[in-house]
Amino acid sequence: MLKVLIVEDDLMMADFMEELLVDHGYEVSGIARTVDAAVALARHSKPNLIILDMRLADGGLGTEVAAQLLPLGRPGILYATGNMSQVSLTSADGDACLAKPYRADDLLRSLEIVAGIVATGKAQPPFPRGFQLLHPAAVKSQAVGL
Repeated sequence: MLKVLIVEDDLMMADFMEELLVDHGYEVSGIARTVDAAVALARHSKPNLIILDMRLADGGLGTEVAAQLLPLGRPGILYATGNMSQVSLTSADGDACLAKPYRADDLLRSLEIVAGIVATGKAQPPFPRGFQLLHPAAVKSQAVGL
């Protein structure tokens, strides 16, 4: 059974996700609304997957959660956000992003894809509507003096 941490500042949305995940065989290791709470819960419960909202209750960002978990052996990370057009995420930040609003089936399929990435290093289509894989950051070329 895969363990999922939900990091979402909207408690109604978080409760919806928790009920959906439990009904589909996931264990929810907790719900966090802030960066500090999310990091503490993740360190304690060691989830396999994390669903991260971009903007959190304390004014923090989901990317701050991911950055603090990297040294611990990062779990699979799925961003679920309505702010996709305002941020630039790469694979250093997580594995994939799902645009809000989304359907319950799209969230479940997105988690399956991220779990597959963690297990095999590969994403298996089909991809749900509003889903994007996070690609490696572009390598910046350096000017070479002659």
